[in-house]
Amino acid sequence: MAELTIIEAIRAAIQGEMERDERVMVLGLDVGRLGGVFRTTDGMIEKFGRSRVFDTPLAEASIVGSAIGLAISGMIPVAEIQFLGFTHQAFHQMGDQLGRFRYRSRGRYPLPITVRAPMGGGTKTPEFHPDAIEAQFVQSPAIKIAVPSNPYDAKGLLIEAIRDPDPVLFIEPERLYRKGRAEVPDDDYRVPFGKARIVREGDDLTLIGWSAAVEVCEQSAAKLAEQGIQAEVIDLRTLVPLDVETLVTSVTKTGHCVVVHEAPLSAGFGAEVVATLQQEAFYALDAPIARVASFDTPYPPASLETAWLPSVGRVVSAALRTVKA
Repeated sequence: MAELTIIEAIRAAIQGEMERDERVMVLGLDVGRLGGVFRTTDGMIEKFGRSRVFDTPLAEASIVGSAIGLAISGMIPVAEIQFLGFTHQAFHQMGDQLGRFRYRSRGRYPLPITVRAPMGGGTKTPEFHPDAIEAQFVQSPAIKIAVPSNPYDAKGLLIEAIRDPDPVLFIEPERLYRKGRAEVPDDDYRVPFGKARIVREGDDLTLIGWSAAVEVCEQSAAKLAEQGIQAEVIDLRTLVPLDVETLVTSVTKTGHCVVVHEAPLSAGFGAEVVATLQQEAFYALDAPIARVASFDTPYPPASLETAWLPSVGRVVSAALRTVKA
């Protein structure tokens, strides 16, 4: 058991899978000699060679397209896109090809591809870099979506993704990459998809988040506890598949719910969570479900991002309004 950052946990997962299965390979912009823009793949080209770790041109569509061809040929590619916002340049490969190829080939060609990409603000990056566009891929058929929030889940979910016979979009919380450490087993282990994590138990309110928003929920729950409100915090871990059972169980217990995410409010994945709970747990609700998200504008300049992103203050205010409704 070692204490790792999220970056180190991701690196450990990839290296472990490459040692376990020689078909696993890494490709993407600067993943080889540079070791990735965040140094996630640092040292891998020296360890595994240029045939299994190789740099690509700055062309996201070709990265995903190459991964598709490699998977059809029997390889297990782990493709890195430097930032989730850059996947707009590859959407015709991900939405039209990646998620449909098994169906189109009548099951003949599964695509065991993991596409890794960081998302989220709080690091004062330029436009396109912090965009949280995860909901756009929820509607892409057959692409599973994992969104870890801590080192333990980062390693376990990534191993699960690489071993999955179907494509997985693995979205990493950029601002938490090196923020703190947690105990991570040295051996390989798998965190199953579709099983949310109860971060903190409570009886008065359910706070739901994913990726870096989980940290905001945890901090908000601590503030609410000072006012005598015990909030249960749930980390979704995966958006597809979604753990509906855990969400319904929690909301049935608390009767109040706030959903938090970094994407703009309109049509964010929080809307899907709200619709699901409205259908599955309507009679348990004592108040309308609230959402705390970013605003429906393009991502702002770095000097304004703190006010634009969901904050503890905004979550606490929404929680108090919900509980007291």
